[in-house]
Amino acid sequence: MTARPELPPSESTVSYEALAPLAWYAQRRPVYTGGNVATLLQGGRELFPALRDSIDRAKRSVWMAVYIVSPEGQSSTVLQALMRAARRGVDVHVVVDGVGSREASPQLWQSMEQAGVKLAIYRPLHRLWSILDAGQWRRMHLKLCVVDERAAFIGGINLIDDHYDLTHGWSDTPRLDYAVEAQGPVVTPMLHTIKAMWTRAKVGRDWRDDWVHLAQDPNKLQHLREMWQRARLRLTPHEQSQLSAAEADDRPMRCAFVLRDNLRQRRTIELAALQAILQAKECVDIVTPYFYPRRALRRALKQAAARGVRVRLLLQGKLDYRIAGMAAQVLYGELQSQGIRIYEYQPAFLHAKVLCVDQQWATIGSSNLDPLSLLLNLEANLIVQDAPFVAALSEKLASDFALSREVPPSASPGSDNWRTRWKRHWVAFVAKAYLWMAGATGRY
Repeated sequence: MTARPELPPSESTVSYEALAPLAWYAQRRPVYTGGNVATLLQGGRELFPALRDSIDRAKRSVWMAVYIVSPEGQSSTVLQALMRAARRGVDVHVVVDGVGSREASPQLWQSMEQAGVKLAIYRPLHRLWSILDAGQWRRMHLKLCVVDERAAFIGGINLIDDHYDLTHGWSDTPRLDYAVEAQGPVVTPMLHTIKAMWTRAKVGRDWRDDWVHLAQDPNKLQHLREMWQRARLRLTPHEQSQLSAAEADDRPMRCAFVLRDNLRQRRTIELAALQAILQAKECVDIVTPYFYPRRALRRALKQAAARGVRVRLLLQGKLDYRIAGMAAQVLYGELQSQGIRIYEYQPAFLHAKVLCVDQQWATIGSSNLDPLSLLLNLEANLIVQDAPFVAALSEKLASDFALSREVPPSASPGSDNWRTRWKRHWVAFVAKAYLWMAGATGRY
C-alpha cells in the first residue's frame, strides 16, 4: 500500500462535515479519496475504444465536457456511440467549448441533437467583436466524461484523431498524449463539474429560451432549483457522506480530482503541483507542450535540482504555435544553469500534460504550465498516489524521453546576451498584455 505523504499544517485536510454545503469544492486543496481504480491510456488509440465501449454499455447517463470536437478519423467512433446511446434512451449531455470546437460543422451538432443528445456550447463567438469581452478569453479547456455515474475519463485528449491537427492537418505519426479511466469515489466531483459546465453553458447561450420554457413549466421551481444546484457544484447529502467516508479510506488507489476555475478553485492545480515539487526527494518529470510557469514554480524546480533531485522537462520539439515555443525557450538558460535537464519531443506534436514525482505521485489532465491554464481557462486534472500506477506511467515516459532530443546547456550557463534578454522581455510583455486583456489581475 502506498504511504500517504504528510502535508504541512496549512495544507491539512478539512473535514467534509465542516463544509457540507459545498463539500469538496469549498476546499482549495486536493481532496484525496481511497478505493479508486485508475487505468492509464495513451493517445486516442487507447482512449477512444475504451470510451466508445463504455458509452455503448451505458444504461442511464453520459455526461461529457470537451474543448475540441472533430468528426475526422478515430474520434468519430465516440461521436457515433454518443448518438447511439441517446437513441436508445440514455440521458446524454455534451458541452463543448465555443472556440475549441468552432470548426466542427453545424451538421454535426444538428445530427447529435436529432439523435437526442442534449448539446450545450460554452461561450460561443457569435461575432468577431465578441473577443472584446474579457470573459471570452477564458475558455473551457476540460476533457472529461462520466458514464452511468461510475466510470470517468480525464486527461489531455480531445475528441480529435491522434494524427490530425486543426491547424497543421494530417501527419503520419500520432501526437503524444495521455488520459486516465477512473472508477470509485473520485468520479463524483468529476460528474458534478461536467453538470455545472453544461448548465452554465446552456443558460449562458440560450437563456431567453430557457427562461420562457421554465416560466411555462408547471414544475419550473423544481427545475430552477436543480439547475442552480448543478451550476454551483453542490453535492447531495448522500454523496457528501460517501465522499467523507472515502476520504478516510487508505486503500489504494488514493486519488484527488482537482479543478481550476475562476471562482473558488483558482490555484488548486498549480498549488498541488508546487507542493509535490517542494516535497520531491528523488525525481521530478514534467511533460507539457506549453511551459511558462510562475516564478514560484520555477524556483521550486531549481531548489529541487539543487538538493539533488533529478528534474527533467519534456517539451515540444515540433512546434504548433511559435510564440508558445519561444516562451518556453527563453527559460532554458535559467533552468539549465541550475541542473534541470530539458528535452524536446521529436517524432510528432506533444500534447500531454503530466507531472510525476518520486515514483509515488502523478497528475494527468488538461492543465498546461502556462498563463492560459494557470490563470484563465477552466481546467481539470486527476492526481494519483499509487506506486504501481506511477511506475507504469514512468515506464511510458521513459520511452517518450528516449525519443526526444536533450537540449544542450549553453556554453556559459546563466549568461545572457542581448538577443536572449530581448526575447525574454518580449515574451513577458506579450504574456502580461494577454492576461490584462483577459481581465486577469495580480502578478504572474
